[in-house]
Amino acid sequence: MKDKTVLKTGIIGTAIAAVCCFTPILVVALGIAGLSAWLGWLDYVLFPAMAVFLAMTAYGFYLRRKNAESISEPRS
Repeated sequence: MKDKTVLKTGIIGTAIAAVCCFTPILVVALGIAGLSAWLGWLDYVLFPAMAVFLAMTAYGFYLRRKNAESISEPRS
């Protein structure tokens, strides 16, 4: 994956996981769909997903910085 793709995926995934973790959007959506029995298990899925997407975002920033440094180095 390109560094921009990794970064975009990480940021979008983190935003979605954060919205689902910290707001009742997912609770309301599951309640409407009749799947409110799954609400007890949300933390076991959303917090690890958020951690993975945060790590992906950090890795994307690392790749982007590494690319910028390699481009700016003078070649012999």
